[in-house]
Amino acid sequence: MYRLDQKLARIRAGQYTRNDFIIADAKDGDMGPSMTSCGPKRAKDGSWSRHYTRPEFLENIRAVVEQDLVDIMLTSASNMEALIEMGVYRNSAVKPAIRANDTTDVWVCRGATYSKQPSRPFRTASLSRVATGTIDPAPGAPITGTDLGLYSITFNNDLDHDYQALEAFHAFREDAARNNFKYFLEVFNPNVDSGIAPDMVPHYVNDVMMRCLAGVTKADRPQFLKIPFNGAKAMEELASYDPSVIVGVLGGGAGTTRDCFELLHQAERFGARVALFGRKINLAENPLEMVRFMREVASGTIVPSEAVKAYHASLAKDGIKPIRDLAEDNVVTEAVLKAEQSK
Repeated sequence: MYRLDQKLARIRAGQYTRNDFIIADAKDGDMGPSMTSCGPKRAKDGSWSRHYTRPEFLENIRAVVEQDLVDIMLTSASNMEALIEMGVYRNSAVKPAIRANDTTDVWVCRGATYSKQPSRPFRTASLSRVATGTIDPAPGAPITGTDLGLYSITFNNDLDHDYQALEAFHAFREDAARNNFKYFLEVFNPNVDSGIAPDMVPHYVNDVMMRCLAGVTKADRPQFLKIPFNGAKAMEELASYDPSVIVGVLGGGAGTTRDCFELLHQAERFGARVALFGRKINLAENPLEMVRFMREVASGTIVPSEAVKAYHASLAKDGIKPIRDLAEDNVVTEAVLKAEQSK
C-alpha cells in the first residue's frame, strides 16, 4: 500500500492529523509549457543559461522520489513510463500519477495564445496504456504503470464551452471505470473574462464544481479535489460542505518562499488536506530543501516565517545564492493570502 492510500483512509475515517497532510509534486509541465517547464539549470551563484534537458529533469524527479517526503509524483504519461524503466518507483512509497488530460488553457508554449481563449477539453494519454501497458487489457490485468491520474476542467460561465467540458468529463469517467483507473479532479478559475464579479468567482467555482459531481456516485467520484486557493472563506465553505469530499489546493505561480509556506499553512488551516505544488518546488533554489520545509510547515512543526529563515540558512550552508534576500523572500506577495497571513 502506498503512503497516499494510508493517509486517504485515515482522512476518510475522520482520523486526520497534520502528519496525514498529503503533498504532491506536480512535475507535469511538459504537457503545458513544454520544454521550459523543466526549469532553469542554475549554478550555485544563481546564474543560468539554459533549461534542464529531459534526462536531467528525470534525474531531478528521481531525487524528490528518493527523498521520500512527497506522497504523489505527478508527471506526464511518457515521463512516468521513463521513470518506471529507470527503476525510480521500485519499492517506493511515493505514488506515481499522470496528467490524464491536457485542456487547451494549459497550452502555454512560447509564442502561443491558446490560453487566452476559453478552455477546450482534450486528452493525449491512453488510460489503458498507462495502467496496464496494453490498449485492450484483459479483466484483472496487473497494473504495470499507475492507476491514478489528474483530470482537469476549467469552467468559464460559457454554455457551449462548459457543456463540451462536462461531456468530455463524462466520457473520461466511463473510460476510467472500464480501466479501474482512479483520478483526482482539478478545477481552475475561469481562464478568460467570465462576466462574473471577482468577489463572486470563488463561490462560482465552488458551486459549478460540486454541481458537476452531484450526479456522480461514489464509484466514479474523484479521490480528492485540486483547486486554487481563493481565500479562507471559499476554502472553508467548500471543505465543510461535504466531509466525504477531500479538498486539495494547487500552487499557482512560484512567488516568494513565504508565499509557498503561507499557502500551505492557510490551506490546511481552512480545511484543505492536500497540496499539489509545481513551480513553487521546481523553481526553488533547492527543491529538496523546499520540500523538506513544506513538510514541516504542513505538519505544524514550524510556522511559515520561521521556515523561510530556516530555508535561507540551509541555502547559505550549501553555498547557494538565493533569488531574493531573506527580508524580501519572507514577504507575502499573493493578495489572497494577506488577510489571514500568520505572524
